[in-house]
Amino acid sequence: MKKVAIVLSGCGVYDGAEIHEAVMLLYACQKEGAQVSFFAPDIDQAGVVNHLDGSVSEGAKRNVLEESARIARGDISPLSKFDSSRFDALFFAGGFGAAKNLCSFAFDGADCSVNPDVEKAVCSMVSSGKPQGFVCISPVIAARVLGNRKVKLTIGSDTSTAAAVEKMGARHVNCSVDEYCFDEELKVYSTPAYMLAKNTVELFSGIFKMVSAALR
Repeated sequence: MKKVAIVLSGCGVYDGAEIHEAVMLLYACQKEGAQVSFFAPDIDQAGVVNHLDGSVSEGAKRNVLEESARIARGDISPLSKFDSSRFDALFFAGGFGAAKNLCSFAFDGADCSVNPDVEKAVCSMVSSGKPQGFVCISPVIAARVLGNRKVKLTIGSDTSTAAAVEKMGARHVNCSVDEYCFDEELKVYSTPAYMLAKNTVELFSGIFKMVSAALR
């Protein structure tokens, strides 16, 4: 049985992991017969958003690992404990948390920085020659960490985000919601998900194809 790790960035599209994407990743991995472990950085969220009206909850604090545990049903570990030798593949769910908590793309664009534990995990998988999958906006993490190696990826077809990705050194490829992009050298997979998806049916199509290919 293959062992897979999924990295979350909180719980909720506006300030954490996109819940639908996280669940679809889990389902796709388990449908392929893989054993799944969840990870998240043990840090404060960059901010807290009221998901009912989209307003920022001023002064509120939430922990990324604790919030991610909601999706993982409590079975989750700090990303600092991730060991690439124990896993066959690594996947990142999307959501604004990926661009706010795992890296600072939401605030700094192409000048963003990446959480040290996130960068370490990504680099260790590349060094091990193992596949990684990035969903929705999370490919910006790969662009920042692997841009110096001209990583090929997709965030769908949004021109401004694609331009920022390419400014970081990555090669952007336009991709439909039901497909994925693959960098053969670095074994990096990516799919647009909610960057383009209008519903969970469209969402699952691209995610499942990506996961299936990565776990072959």
